[in-house]
Amino acid sequence: MLQLDSNHTSLPPSTFFLMGIPGLEKTHFWLAALLSTMYTMVLVGNSLIMTVIWMDPALHEPMYYFLCVLAGVDIIMATSVAPKMLSIFWSGNGTIGFTACFTQMYIVHTATALESGLLLAMAFDRYVAICKPLHYNTILTPQKILGINVAIVVRATIALTPLSWMVSHLPYCNSHAVPHSYCEHMAVANLACADHTISNLYALIGSSVVVGIDVTFITASYSLILQAVFNLSSKNARQKALSTCGSHVGVMALFYLPGLISVYVDWWGQDMVPVHTQVLLADLYLVIPPTLNPLIYGLRSKKIWQGSSASFFYPRLSESSGKE
Repeated sequence: MLQLDSNHTSLPPSTFFLMGIPGLEKTHFWLAALLSTMYTMVLVGNSLIMTVIWMDPALHEPMYYFLCVLAGVDIIMATSVAPKMLSIFWSGNGTIGFTACFTQMYIVHTATALESGLLLAMAFDRYVAICKPLHYNTILTPQKILGINVAIVVRATIALTPLSWMVSHLPYCNSHAVPHSYCEHMAVANLACADHTISNLYALIGSSVVVGIDVTFITASYSLILQAVFNLSSKNARQKALSTCGSHVGVMALFYLPGLISVYVDWWGQDMVPVHTQVLLADLYLVIPPTLNPLIYGLRSKKIWQGSSASFFYPRLSESSGKE
């Protein structure tokens, strides 16, 4: 459907052309159908969670506050790429303005940093809920929750603003055809007709530091959670907690692994990994987690639907020891 020809390499300086997934043009129609379904699930599922939590005072607890913010970030992250990707896959319209391209780039990478920070905050919440249930409300006060969310936003903003500034100020005097389905940093920077090593190095080190810190603390939290879970006397409580934690870890893996692999492949594996595989990896961590998060964190719990203050997916030690 989309081909890199002379019409796409001689666009006015005010535009880029997104190629979609190079090498898989014949599958763009089917990818569009799949993406349409997933994007609908993102909008419906996350909007439902936000509405239920907002409307029901019984759900105004720390765990649900974090879940509500996560749902909002998921909608922003998916919306920043899905509509334009659908336009490319359905009609082949990959033209995007310079300003729109760099705006999309900033939103995408900021949203992923926000998502990572929220996953860490939710892991900490589960640690407190399971390992220190008697102090849960004193540790996670509304003021501390607000402070955690503000810190997550400030960290993402500070980390991503220099990167977006560096890439947007590079000169683009050659091809403007981006071999990607959205304005991914490395794909755009590689088109510059000037040295872009600094911005690429900043992206590599920055993503490694942010993700490394978050994953380290998430792993520590789950290690302590598992120790507490295995000390439970109730077999059903252990199975319930392990099943819940396992699903959470699975969603986190789908978010972190494709993103990290995509970053490192851009640096060291470009000649070993096909372009379409690189693009698919970069797309996966922007679409799949926002699709699955409502199912894993919220909608699989009947108590979200019932507006109950109890939580299936944040089992507390005191609750797990009670009646099943």
